[in-house]
Amino acid sequence: MSESKYAEDLALAHLLADIADAISLDRYQSLDLVITTKPDNTPVTDADRAVETAIREALATHRPNDGLLGEEFGSDITGAKRYWVIDPIDGTKNFMRGVPTWATLIALVEVAEDGTQEVVVGIASSPALARRWYASCCEGAYVTFNGQSRKLAVSQVASITDASVAYSDFVGFGTRLKAFNSILSTAWRTRGMGDFWSHMLVAEGAVDIAIEPTLAVWDMAALDIIVREAGGVFTNTSGKHGPFGGSGVSTNKAVHEVLIKALNA
Repeated sequence: MSESKYAEDLALAHLLADIADAISLDRYQSLDLVITTKPDNTPVTDADRAVETAIREALATHRPNDGLLGEEFGSDITGAKRYWVIDPIDGTKNFMRGVPTWATLIALVEVAEDGTQEVVVGIASSPALARRWYASCCEGAYVTFNGQSRKLAVSQVASITDASVAYSDFVGFGTRLKAFNSILSTAWRTRGMGDFWSHMLVAEGAVDIAIEPTLAVWDMAALDIIVREAGGVFTNTSGKHGPFGGSGVSTNKAVHEVLIKALNA
């Protein structure tokens, strides 16, 4: 059996996640955690910066010719045929308050000659939950829990009335808020889980729909390939595929088209 085209890249992503987990878990619930506010009024901790710095240093050693886009320290991807996308701690507000649903998100994007971009490797590592989700192109998606890995598959739920819907909050929906509330009112179950967690539950088949109306590419790149390799669909709220559209919607394939139509009614 031949080795996957992206086996070495996935192995490196796991190494980067191991480095990140060691730093973030050590700083989690620390009494001396340093918290500051960024220009966009979102919080950032010394742990966010330490994790991204460590990942950048490792990539400089192992992949010096690849580009890099990180949440905390900007990007160097101009002209790059492949680049890494890093969110050192997704769920910083949870991290600072002692809520265990936070993760380091790591993704590798390839850029085709025509400029088309595709995520080919993704990891969401959540050490406080003892879980790591990962995927590479055409090789399926998996979750590791307490050292045991299993393959992921999205649900087969085919209608919103039978669906479990996860979301972050009601901020950022704009003109879609009324339609979103209508979706929630007709769904079988709704929970405000938010961040990476809701999308990974879609990949696991535990939740059928996850919606976040305002996201950056580093919030979504790793989630995109994990959901897709689990048999699902990842788009923005307008239905554009991929993590580059400013918002994130994860679903199984059965309910996606109906959901997007309802959200944009």
